[in-house]
Amino acid sequence: MLPRFLTVGVAAILVSAVPLCFAADWPQFLGPQRDGVSNATGLRLAWGADGPPRLWDKDIGEGFSGPVISGDRLIIFHRADNKEVVECLRPDSGKPVWKFAYDTDYEDQLGKGNGPRSTPVLTRRHVITLGAGGWLHCLDAENGSKLWSRNINTDYRVPPSYFGVGTSPLVEDGRVLVNVGGKDAGIVAFDLLTGKEKWKATADGASYSSPVTTVAGKSRLAVFFTRQGVVLIDPATGAVRYQTRWRARYDASVNAATPLVIGDKLFFSTSYETGALLLRMSKDGAEKVWQSDEVMSNHYNTCVYKDGNLYGFDGRQERGPDLRCVDLKSQKIRWNRERFGCGSTILADGHVIILTEKGELVSVAAIPEEYREKGRARVLADGPCRAQIALANGRLYARDQKKLVCWKLRK
Repeated sequence: MLPRFLTVGVAAILVSAVPLCFAADWPQFLGPQRDGVSNATGLRLAWGADGPPRLWDKDIGEGFSGPVISGDRLIIFHRADNKEVVECLRPDSGKPVWKFAYDTDYEDQLGKGNGPRSTPVLTRRHVITLGAGGWLHCLDAENGSKLWSRNINTDYRVPPSYFGVGTSPLVEDGRVLVNVGGKDAGIVAFDLLTGKEKWKATADGASYSSPVTTVAGKSRLAVFFTRQGVVLIDPATGAVRYQTRWRARYDASVNAATPLVIGDKLFFSTSYETGALLLRMSKDGAEKVWQSDEVMSNHYNTCVYKDGNLYGFDGRQERGPDLRCVDLKSQKIRWNRERFGCGSTILADGHVIILTEKGELVSVAAIPEEYREKGRARVLADGPCRAQIALANGRLYARDQKKLVCWKLRK
């Protein structure tokens, strides 16, 4: 088995250039390792119709950008009127610390909302955000002042997409990596301190998936699931180590779920009659283990993994996807809950915590033997709830189109 690279501070990397990540933090999309997994234990995961105890809530604007938390900072990114707004709050109380806002004229042509989709990255010194209209900002985490900004859609002449910019940036060793989707600039690395381009690679279009990092042998890799498919790339130089097409045969489709690193394997999943792909990393790049459209076809939510099994949503969002447990090796469906509906997930304390699009908070035991629901409550009313939930210091954070809410999960 190959070791996983965690985006946390190590001696060889400047701590300011990676997500500030203590054991209880949630500093980026899908958490510390970008796999939706929390190491929290001792949580209250059985609740009644009222849900877990609510600690606080705050009125916010629209969007599908999830909260990120590190230390005494919580960052939320949303839209209020004609501005995209970045706010820093106290995680324990929701009290404001600072606010940064800039004008936006983004309008979704399909009526799917005009707020930001991308989740910020929080490092020791920086906050990185990427707006629906392509504005990439780097802010000072202490006071919210702007350090640099650039519009990636304008700079790289990115063609219009279906739902605006939705990939979440990745901060890696002093670089901000983004699936930009421009001509000969499918993936671009920007200098964290200046915003200047460090390198660009591929001609792949932008997806709604977010990149992750890993190590293959002695080589560090950034793993992208672009509009065209899989790209394994050297994050320091932009050299492509492996590339393969994995997307629907028709244009009106997107790749949206984030890749999962599982030991020496990489799991990718999409919908639109395409399905899942499992690769094994090798010294030459990667090799296919299996592919199937009958196992786990994610429309946009990313699976979580535990003890050989995947837990996630199979099927198109508009058709009411099933929630299922799948054996990764054998591809056997262990259990299946029909028409559960989409939802963002976290694996914590032996359970899958789910916030559904309709605003229900559900707790399910992460066991392959059966579907065992432990708690369910309607906690949010102004959906659709599509932002990734976050868990930090025993507190769960979620949002809809009008409110950000914090619950106490620690017993």
